[in-house]
Amino acid sequence: MSIASNPFLSEQENLIRESARKIAQEVVAKTAAERDRTSAWPHEEIKVVADAGFMGMFAPAEMGGSDLSFLEYCLVLEEFAAADGGFATIMHVHNSSALVLRSSATEEQMKRYIPALASAKTIGAFLLSEPHAGSDTAALRTTAKREGEHYVLNGSKQWISNGDEAGFAFAVAATGEPGARDRFSLFIIDPAEPGYQCTRVESKLGQHTAHTAQITLDNLRVPAENLVGEEGRGYGKALSLLSDGRIAIAAIAIGIARAALEAAVRYAKEREAYGKPIAALQAVSFDLADMATEIEVAEQYMIYAARRKDAGLPNDKQASIAKLYASEMAERICSAAIQIHGGYGYVNDFPVERYYRDVRVTKIYEGTSHIQKYIIARRLLNE
Repeated sequence: MSIASNPFLSEQENLIRESARKIAQEVVAKTAAERDRTSAWPHEEIKVVADAGFMGMFAPAEMGGSDLSFLEYCLVLEEFAAADGGFATIMHVHNSSALVLRSSATEEQMKRYIPALASAKTIGAFLLSEPHAGSDTAALRTTAKREGEHYVLNGSKQWISNGDEAGFAFAVAATGEPGARDRFSLFIIDPAEPGYQCTRVESKLGQHTAHTAQITLDNLRVPAENLVGEEGRGYGKALSLLSDGRIAIAAIAIGIARAALEAAVRYAKEREAYGKPIAALQAVSFDLADMATEIEVAEQYMIYAARRKDAGLPNDKQASIAKLYASEMAERICSAAIQIHGGYGYVNDFPVERYYRDVRVTKIYEGTSHIQKYIIARRLLNE
């Protein structure tokens, strides 16, 4: 599937996308299969990607960042997802740290933390979900008690991307009583502190490059100056991050689906049956046409939702539509790519088996498909 210069993107947007594709294919894609087998953290690849400016996409230029728009960010994620879905997830979670700092932190907090994040000398993480509270963020139980010039955090966090490699993290914790309207606050925490404990790194179906950890906060002392914004206002910041992030997850799903389609097209041209390439069979060619159509539709809607975000327009319904359609579409495309490969698609000698495993989580993280439908329906009924 060609991704020639898109006339509906600006020259800069096309150039950024082409630059990301080049690095993703030359640096990340070449080692993706090995990382899938070993779950090795991509230290060297991250360094190269950071040197190109893609680990500080939301950071201001004066702090070492690239200062990209949200659409440019999504285009970059799509390219890296086409190389390795797990690597794109690492990038998304990490870059989101700078986005939250830029939108919610003080100037002093930004100057203290953003430069190290932009250079990827420090990897970022976001501690939100808990073992008993995923999409139901209002049910979070981690607490933060004020003790003099510190808050003391206690609780368990689950499904934390980058959690075992992080040198910087946000944590959402309750500073108010159960049932209080403004109950949750947002904190900057230091994973090097003894109260931050990585108790488990999950063994997952896919995205083995992206480590997913369970984190225990055991009397973690956090300086009061690390409170982000006002006490009791962290819940809204967390929800805002999730809403914006859904467009990014759509981009990741599209990237993986596009890689699966490209692999299916190559295979269909090379594999012969009945004396000719299987691409000449109408059933196969129609499947490829359906796959391309769905990807194109998903990408155009993702671009639309990202442009709305950049324009500052209300966007939670559009973000949910983008994620719902792209993630559901991508699983279908990756399954169809396996089918076109036949038995070879089911073994890891061919990449479509990895794409299928990697894409499945896009229907789960940052809000399941059912949650997206709930948000869309709620907006429709309240319009």
